[in-house]
Order: sequence, then structure tokens, then C-alpha cells
Amino acid sequence: MRIREMILRGELGPGERVAEAPLAELLGMSRTPVRQALPVLAQEGLLTEHQTRGYVVRGFSTADVLDAIDLRGVLEGLAARRVAERGASRTLLQALRVCLAEGDQILAEGHVADKFEALYVDMNVRFHQLIVGECRSPIIQQALERNARIPFAGPQALALDKTSLERMYETMAYAHRQHHCIVSALERGESARVEALMREHTKPGQGESQYSGDRRGGPGCDTASRARPVSAGMNRIEHQRRPVHWRSQGD
Repeated sequence: MRIREMILRGELGPGERVAEAPLAELLGMSRTPVRQALPVLAQEGLLTEHQTRGYVVRGFSTADVLDAIDLRGVLEGLAARRVAERGASRTLLQALRVCLAEGDQILAEGHVADKFEALYVDMNVRFHQLIVGECRSPIIQQALERNARIPFAGPQALALDKTSLERMYETMAYAHRQHHCIVSALERGESARVEALMREHTKPGQGESQYSGDRRGGPGCDTASRARPVSAGMNRIEHQRRPVHWRSQGD
């Protein structure tokens, strides 16, 4: 939906009125599809209905962003726990190992370049989608899809600090170390453990000691490059006091 893309890319800013006639003219279409789309976007949380101004683009506060990140951790933790309780399938584990190998190869370069960042994001999204899909719960999947529309709340949105390429690399290395531990816990059927790992995985800067000294998680957890967690990206969110507006990856 073109209107959704315009909102996600910031072409329509927070608080901006979204009127049928000018938007239809801009998009080169009749007013009917625009009129039908606006309530749908409001249900998705991208627009709010104003008493006198019709629909306006929703802005997101710092609290909204942090709540959404916490909620993602809870939902993905529940999904991983369900998978571990039933027993992860061989197909899932093979697909996750492919993700681990891709991440290891990216990080083996020892530095960050734009192409590596894009590859890492793609791998990260697949990693999380595989686990959520395996839990076989449409309710959890739909809740995560809706929650991911909040800025920084989805696996495609990494809080990376581009002001320091070294820190950016360490952030990616640390997050991928967690991926290894998550897969190891799934292989062992450790449901409570994998739930806790997934919840911590959504919060940069937490749980370092568990991963740096863990010996239960197998080779992925104790031989991956040790990297301290870097929460510079999240610190910028936590200290931000103005509404946050999402810009999609690549902008």
C-alpha cells in the first residue's frame, strides 16, 4: 500500500493531516481507494483519527518505543518456549544453523561495511521469523507483525551506533553470540532458558555476563568472539524526549 510506505519512509510526518482529496491527487488515483485505506492504517496504528482534522499521522513517544521493544521480547520469548516444549524440528534447526553460519561469515570480516550491515539485517530477520513461524500461533504472529510497526520494535530495526564502526561491529557480534545460545537452547529443549534468552536478546546492553561465561550453550556460546554489548543506539532512544518517527531501512 503506497500510503503505508509514505508514512514509514517519513514522507508523511507525525501530526500531518492525511486528507483524501490531495492524497488521491498526489497518488494519481480516485478518492475511493484512499478512503478505504485510511481506516485500515488507523487500525494498524499508523494513523489516528482526529475529531476535526480527519486522520493524522501518528507520532511515537519514547515510552511507546520502549514498551514495544519489551512486548516483542515477551512475544518472541513465548514463541521460542512453545517451540522448545514441542521439540524443534530438524528443518528448523537446519535453517537456523544456516543463519548462524551466515552471521559468522559476515562477522569474520572483522569490520562493518554497508553491504555487511544489510546482509546481517536480512539474516537477523530470517532468524526471528523462523522461530516465530515454528511456534504455529497465528495470534502471536499477528501481534508481532502489528508491534513491529512501532519504531525500533522489529528484528529489521537494529540499534546500531554508526558514529563508531568499532562499536557497531561489537554490537552485531554480541547479538549474534546470543543467536548461537538461542539455537543451542532450542536443540536441548530448554524451554525456560530459551524464553529468557529471547527476551534478553531484544534489549541491547543486557545480559552480557550470561553469554561471556556460558558453558552450557555449546560451541556457539563459548567460542564466538567476545564482544561487549553496546547500547548507544538505545541510549539515544531512552534520552530522546520528542516523538519518534520511523524511517524504514535504507532511508
